[in-house]
Amino acid sequence: MLFTITGKHVDITEAIRTHAAEKTAKLPKYYDSLMEVDVVVESGKGANVEVEIIAKAERSKPFVAKETGLDAYTCIDLAVHKLVEQLRRAKTRQRNSKHISGT
Repeated sequence: MLFTITGKHVDITEAIRTHAAEKTAKLPKYYDSLMEVDVVVESGKGANVEVEIIAKAERSKPFVAKETGLDAYTCIDLAVHKLVEQLRRAKTRQRNSKHISGT
């Protein structure tokens, strides 16, 4: 899985990079065909930070989760949580569509 992190109007420290990499490394456990994960950290108005995580999978639309807050670490955690829920729902739908009863 390819991991990239980008900062818009903010410097990405090594601590933020490792935190985001550790959190997103767990995503293939929920959806195994993930190919690429992009994390975009953007400085908003005032002290706000916007985090957007885009997960791209084979034969699927990209999964996107956004979070805004005061702390980049918290925003990354919450965005990963949102993305896990999206991936879990998509995997459940994928499994259920394969096992339709023939009645």
